[in-house]
Amino acid sequence: MPSTKTLPLVKDSERLESRLKEIPAVPGVYLMRDESDRILYIGKSKKLRNRVRSYFRETQNLSPRIAMMVQQVREIEFIATDTEAEALALEANLVKQHQPYFNVLLKDDKKYPYLCITWSEEYPRIFITRKRRAGSAKDRYYGPYVDTGALRSTLHLINRIFPLRQRPQPLFKDRPCLNYDIGRCVGVCQGLTSPEEYRKIIQKVAMIFQGRTQELLDLLAPQMEQAAEDLNFETAARIRDQIKGLQSLSAGQKVSLPDDTVSRDAIALAADTQHACVQLFQIRAGQLVGRLGFMAEIPSQPPLANGGQELSQLSLSSSPWQEGERGGVEAGAILQRVLEEHYQNVESVEIPSEISVQYELPEGEILADWLSNRKGRKVTILTPQRQSKAELIEMVERNAEYELARMQRLSDRNSQAMQDLAEILDLPEVPRRIEGYDISHIQGSDAVASRVVFIDGLPANQHYRHYKIKNPEIKSGHSDDFASLAEVIGRRFRRLKEEERGKMEDGFSDLEEPEEISNLSSVSHTISDKPDLIMIDGGKGQLSAVVAVLREMNLLEELRVVSLAKQREEIFLPGESLPLQTNSEQPGVQLLRRVRDEAHRFAVSFHRDRRSERMKRSRLDEIPGLGHHRQKQLLAHFRSIDYLRLATPEQLAEVSGIGPRLAQQIYDYFHP
Repeated sequence: MPSTKTLPLVKDSERLESRLKEIPAVPGVYLMRDESDRILYIGKSKKLRNRVRSYFRETQNLSPRIAMMVQQVREIEFIATDTEAEALALEANLVKQHQPYFNVLLKDDKKYPYLCITWSEEYPRIFITRKRRAGSAKDRYYGPYVDTGALRSTLHLINRIFPLRQRPQPLFKDRPCLNYDIGRCVGVCQGLTSPEEYRKIIQKVAMIFQGRTQELLDLLAPQMEQAAEDLNFETAARIRDQIKGLQSLSAGQKVSLPDDTVSRDAIALAADTQHACVQLFQIRAGQLVGRLGFMAEIPSQPPLANGGQELSQLSLSSSPWQEGERGGVEAGAILQRVLEEHYQNVESVEIPSEISVQYELPEGEILADWLSNRKGRKVTILTPQRQSKAELIEMVERNAEYELARMQRLSDRNSQAMQDLAEILDLPEVPRRIEGYDISHIQGSDAVASRVVFIDGLPANQHYRHYKIKNPEIKSGHSDDFASLAEVIGRRFRRLKEEERGKMEDGFSDLEEPEEISNLSSVSHTISDKPDLIMIDGGKGQLSAVVAVLREMNLLEELRVVSLAKQREEIFLPGESLPLQTNSEQPGVQLLRRVRDEAHRFAVSFHRDRRSERMKRSRLDEIPGLGHHRQKQLLAHFRSIDYLRLATPEQLAEVSGIGPRLAQQIYDYFHP
């Protein structure tokens, strides 16, 4: 049969020229697709036609990664926009949605923490988190910060110099705690300050993390003088202490620049063949007020389309990261992506007047125009080559190199541990995905289990799971860890086996040509959550229970399982009566211990939560007519059983769903 596949555009000059003529010379976004209609790359431009045409010029000096992408393009789509700013925002959204392989993708790195201010709440909270949640659009995240210790020290000092809420829950029902008496809190728990007044305090804290500390100092100084003139010496002393605390925050952070009145950001990166480590220094009034860190992934070998034999002339083994002009283009694209991502999530007052970059940005003009529109004044993006600004970029680059080296050492340590563990257990390959299981209970009550997952030697929290033990025979006074582990392993891998069977059936149903049957050998490998190693917290008994259930499901040959006993850190294998001869300080054994300890921690924390919840409800369950929903409403209103016990029938009746009659029953129960 004649082939109906279209040729790549680089090999079909007539269709390429026709397609380029259809693309207008206006701002917009372009999408490049391969023969299977997969999006390869998404870009933006002030003039779409000129930008897209530049990819197909023979004289264009493309990087190896982009040159390989161009060889696979079969179709080009475009979306025209009214302005360059709209094109920039649209491109960012499309890249997040489709994650094209050839675009620079930022890595969601949990090492770097954020500081969150929950403006969506009546009384905003301030806390450090490593996860940027897509909750309310009003909440603000600052970061990600490289120096976690400095961030915690800053927040600790802020809690000392500003009267912020110190406790998540009130200590007393009808009066504030000692923090209010010593001026460390404004009595949020008792409503002693209005939300408007409290938000004014939080706004001052936000100015610190926006890099506006000097502006805040200029604001506080006249307030202190005015309070002193009004003979309000306590207020003047409190503001004086705040000024001293803010000045101590920036002590020793001076950056030597000739024009220290200009706010600027400096960004640079260091990269290996897989990752780029990016550092962004925020300098305000000549002081380093923030050091942010980002990670970007560098594709090592782009995937070929089905008809990709024509790409054989390109070296697939070569790294896309190269020195010289092409390397600068790659680095500039990474810096551009980081800056776009960062400035989309900040307020306009946080945008500096000047941005110094290590490499020239491919779309720096669009970014500068967009930032200028947001800030309301001109924002300059420059690539310094000499004097103090170039030295600043060198300092940022040096810090990025230090951070990259630290990451590489951590990666090497984890690789060594996985390799050592593979040798200890005689595994055919290094165990990239390790799952750990543990049971937690108190004499059978509130029995739960945990599953933790380590990928490439590091915890993968998104794959953690809790299990409630459903076995009716396991209850208070009767525990059975063997049966509990067997139940959890059965539930976990029975689901996996069903998913694998479903994917195999889908693989057969999608086949259209007989020659594609040879590709089915890879179907089973597409299931990403099958572990390379299962670690059970326990000894021979726990391991035997797990082995029995895996044998029953015919999975014992596919899955490798071991147990790690706590007492002597002994590793047991299925069918072996004696533990392996290992040294507890071996890297592989230490990796297993980290998995075991994390599984234990995760199980115990869940058990405590369940036990605490049960103890809260145990007494309320004895009250007739008080169901689960009303119990939740009572506890949400009174915070604890102790406060609920002290409430009058009238106070109880104020709770939604609690009428006067039920309120009297609750009161009579606690006051027989």
